[in-house]
Amino acid sequence: MSELLTIKEASVLASEYLKKDVTTSNISYLISYGKIRKIGENGNSQIKKEDLIKYYESFYGKREIDWKEQLGNDLNWHLSFDYLKETDTTKHVHRLHPYKGKYIPQLVEYFLDEHTDEFKKQTYFKKGDIVLDPFCGSGTTLVQANELGINAVGIDISAFNTQISNAKITKYNLPDVQLELNNISNKLKQFIADSSNIRFEERLLEELNTHNNKYFPSPEFKHWLKEKKINEFEYAVEKVKEFQPIFDKLVAEYKISIKQNTQETFLGKWYLKPVRNEIDFVFDLVKKINNPSTKKIISIILSRTVRTCRATTHADLATLLEPISNIYYCSKHGKICKPLFSIYSWWERYSKDTVKRLVEFNKLRTDTYQFCITGDSRNINIFEQLENKFPAFGQIIRDNKINGIFSSPPYVGLIDYHEQHAYAYDLFGFERHDELEIGPLFKGQGREAKESYIKGISDVLNNCKKFLTDDYDVFLVANDKYNMYPTISKNAAMKIVNQFKRPVLNRTEKDKTAYSEIIFHLKQK
Repeated sequence: MSELLTIKEASVLASEYLKKDVTTSNISYLISYGKIRKIGENGNSQIKKEDLIKYYESFYGKREIDWKEQLGNDLNWHLSFDYLKETDTTKHVHRLHPYKGKYIPQLVEYFLDEHTDEFKKQTYFKKGDIVLDPFCGSGTTLVQANELGINAVGIDISAFNTQISNAKITKYNLPDVQLELNNISNKLKQFIADSSNIRFEERLLEELNTHNNKYFPSPEFKHWLKEKKINEFEYAVEKVKEFQPIFDKLVAEYKISIKQNTQETFLGKWYLKPVRNEIDFVFDLVKKINNPSTKKIISIILSRTVRTCRATTHADLATLLEPISNIYYCSKHGKICKPLFSIYSWWERYSKDTVKRLVEFNKLRTDTYQFCITGDSRNINIFEQLENKFPAFGQIIRDNKINGIFSSPPYVGLIDYHEQHAYAYDLFGFERHDELEIGPLFKGQGREAKESYIKGISDVLNNCKKFLTDDYDVFLVANDKYNMYPTISKNAAMKIVNQFKRPVLNRTEKDKTAYSEIIFHLKQK
């Protein structure tokens, strides 16, 4: 029969087993999130000794131990949210559009909601409060505030980020949205039917499947590579070369024009001509939509589609090294792949997905105000801007002021926020303000860049303080490897009253090494 342990006994055993301090709170966390099964009722809870040992020997348990050794014992695994599935972290409207550098909604919810636990000793916001995100990004804070019955205002220097954020929290006439989507889909389908692109692509896929099944069989091909029976690069080059005449013959047979005449713009460089023709066709239809809200959300669907249909390899979606206009060996899929010659399938997929997500969010949304303003958080007058664009909400904020901030400022030298959506700026004609970004990738991570970053974030906090209540709470999510936030808080006449250090498990980058970020809690000095 398995030996049963109390919470206290389990913490002692775990401390001895791991040769480091494991508190009763750590054990309670494992129970709360289903990592170890609880036996008995509250007040008399026990766990099986073998379950505890099995957890620490499992992949997840080893990862927790290893990461704490690398990143420090102050790592708060409670905030890893490792019990969540991807569908939880990308729920409803949070995945309306791709966006680099966003945090998961559960992190926002943890600090905004009214629960307390062994780590979060008090509540900071309540229903009806107002929270500010001066680096709004894709609007995660705004969406979660709405779910929790909290009003929220966002600010972002990027006009497209503002559009994404406001698209997520807008309430739509869904029958009208569906009607317009059906109209565009039907017309796009007819537009494609009148060209030879679909027939060309169908034939190309048939030929590729035959070729790939013969020379890149799955899973045998992976075994060949693992056993080093073939040289992957040399073999791939040879098989692509063998297929090239088939591709060229089909292009000639169906009279396909692949490259655009001009490649000076982003849309000219990164999209094949058949794809660009379809993008322009759909965009012309979107511009004719009468309902402004419907036009807004369908523009987001088009943008999401356009992003996916860039002429790049599957392994190069994030970095965009060189445009692809031919067949190529795909190391990601272990076979010969092709660029996209039509947007139709992705347009259809994203249209259905978007409507589904809007329906899901409608079941959760509250009757509160959220709005994102395009502007520079270092000098924007929130009261004036909001009263101009959203008078009802603007008056509420002026009368009550803002209760606090929850935001993730840009990390120094990591992302160019305008450039990641260059296709949208090109398509919609938004004005770019790359030079006003704080800590962009193009400025690097040198001394001058760090000094500029410190000044930029400090200026944002000093400006935003003017619109906060006296007893405000500010939460900033940052990977402060350069130890800049103590200086930033001092420059803003704020004090760091607490730090929550969390492991970041679900990174989109290929680098899966131990990585953490800190949620700094600041208050007025």
